[in-house]
Amino acid sequence: MSEDNKNQKSKGPKKSGSPLNNKPKFSIWWIAVPIILVFIGYNFVSSQLSAPKVTTPNEFYQYLEAGEVDKVVIVKNRSIAKVYLTEDASKLQKHSKSQKDGVLAGSDVPQYSVEYGDLSLFQEKIDAVISEDNLQTTLKFDAEDDGWSSFLISVLPFVLIIGIWIFLMRRMSGGAGGGAGGQIFNIGKSKAKLFDQKTDVKTTFKDVAGLEGAKEEIQEIVDFLKNPEKYTDLGGKIPKGALLIGSPGTGKTLLAKAVAGEAKVPFFSLSGSDFVEMFVGVGASRVRDLFKQAKEKSPAIIFIDEIDAIGRARGKSNMSGSNDERENTLNQLLTEMDGFGTNTNVIVLAATNRADILDKALMRAGRFDRQIYVDLPDVREREEIFEVHLRPIKKVADELNTEFLARQTPGFSGADIANVCNEAALIAARKGKKAVGKQDFLDAVDRIVGGLEKKNKLITPSEKKTIAYHEAGHATVSWITEHAAPLVKVTIVPRGQSLGAAWYLPEERQIVRPEQMLDEMCATMGGRAAEKVIFNNISTGALSDLEKVTKQARAMVTIYGLNEKVGNITYYDSSGQQEYSMTKPYSESTAVIIDEEISKIIEEQYQRAIQILTENKDKLTELAELLLEEEVIFKDDLEKIFGKRAFIKEEPIALKSSSRSNPAPADEPIEPVEPSNETTTTEPATEPATDPTKED
Repeated sequence: MSEDNKNQKSKGPKKSGSPLNNKPKFSIWWIAVPIILVFIGYNFVSSQLSAPKVTTPNEFYQYLEAGEVDKVVIVKNRSIAKVYLTEDASKLQKHSKSQKDGVLAGSDVPQYSVEYGDLSLFQEKIDAVISEDNLQTTLKFDAEDDGWSSFLISVLPFVLIIGIWIFLMRRMSGGAGGGAGGQIFNIGKSKAKLFDQKTDVKTTFKDVAGLEGAKEEIQEIVDFLKNPEKYTDLGGKIPKGALLIGSPGTGKTLLAKAVAGEAKVPFFSLSGSDFVEMFVGVGASRVRDLFKQAKEKSPAIIFIDEIDAIGRARGKSNMSGSNDERENTLNQLLTEMDGFGTNTNVIVLAATNRADILDKALMRAGRFDRQIYVDLPDVREREEIFEVHLRPIKKVADELNTEFLARQTPGFSGADIANVCNEAALIAARKGKKAVGKQDFLDAVDRIVGGLEKKNKLITPSEKKTIAYHEAGHATVSWITEHAAPLVKVTIVPRGQSLGAAWYLPEERQIVRPEQMLDEMCATMGGRAAEKVIFNNISTGALSDLEKVTKQARAMVTIYGLNEKVGNITYYDSSGQQEYSMTKPYSESTAVIIDEEISKIIEEQYQRAIQILTENKDKLTELAELLLEEEVIFKDDLEKIFGKRAFIKEEPIALKSSSRSNPAPADEPIEPVEPSNETTTTEPATEPATDPTKED
């Protein structure tokens, strides 16, 4: 190892949990506390040993008249008198109990002490006895010094106050600053946790299933630091930073953990909220200290999770004249990443699921040169993720097929799949099984998406009949329309907040055409249409259906430009600037047209659903009666009533190169999503949702 590397190694902060860090630090209290205890103990013991026997005034006067008292010392400040016996008197039997070991008459230790009331009367009586009996007793006056006991009693309150103050300051600085030593002045130190080659980080890229494109770019960044000459020899520059963008649960932080496990360089990990503090200037100070540590240990990687905590666009929510600590922290971060003081061989990784609100200066090339999108996994990637999360389960049934599970969970993220596997194991254990089987996983999916079954919920027969026809209407229209998602299961057992639900297995589409959206909307309106056809009345149970189709119709008109009257115009702003605008991006007359077209689209599909159900009223009734009887029906039951579905599903193919950009914003749902494994994929895919029949 070179001398420079040795110096760098000695400068950086020690790894948490290392033997050097566990060594106790010297404190002045280690000396002060024993000394105080020794003085207190000595004073207590000496006072007990030298304490004279307390006698009454009457007994004292008897000893005095008998000539047994050699000396009387009156202590004014304590209102007591110390009595010293003569040598002959101390040998008498009656005074033997007043003698301490090794204490003799004539010594400086009194044999008795007596409390007096009025000093003048006490003194006159003693003088009268001495003069009357012609005694040789000596009377003296003294102001006794309490010694160390009085000193400690007077000083102890101040010592306790100072000690408590120091203790509280250390606790406060340890919780807020987290710096070395826990001092209040180290509050500006970085709170980043350091991982290096000595740290046991077990997560590697093998533990990250799917996310092939993201893993490739992340692995390349690790390779930059391991073999920089491979790239710099050709004139290339190592990227300054990479930003991981994706929905919650897609594996952004897991990728960062894999980098910490794979990279043989120091890895600093912290959250964006670690920079936020109530004190002014602390955030910027922690940023400076973080990059200082990273430069001392370069090459190094800094990972900032949830960077939107400090990276929000500046000037959006600032009050005039106010000081924004978050903006100061962001300014310091921008300067450290690509300012005059360039950091060599320090790469910054960051993760967020709200990239639209980040500051443009933070997103530019030279700071975050690469923006890595971590999308929801497709069916092939979900299969790999299932294989990873099935490893901890000790016993899995032989008939379990990961490909089947992957197809039952469209739109699920990696975190959702991990939750499914854990929930399936809990369900199997609750049922007393020895292995986790296929049905346990299906029940887990239903449990996660739809909620817990509530079979004891009180529902009147008329309400139950309405719910059955509502769900049968969904199932009938979706079975007959070509582009609607195929049905998996229908239930009228209350689950979560819903009174009934229909599960679908949607096709995973990358682009969506108008006829596909309209068929989905028609199937969604099938529940209310069935109520109208059968009962000639409607209910509040279609609340979630109306919410869903309204969002879809509005997206068709205002976002995707799929309406002929409004035209090829979008009012969607991917930068998120419209969130802070008080005005609409279109005129009032256009707003009227938009409202009319949205209502027109919804009403057309509602009437279409009514027509389909009217033409198939007998089959709708048969399906609803079966649902009332069984409470849960499956795809096979629909095939017996309607026959096999005539539409052939188009199989997806893997693209060799991504020449087409994603045509729709990832956070805008297009297709409806019904409960459970039914997550409708718009572009990548939207999150699972339910289509429950629930009361408003």
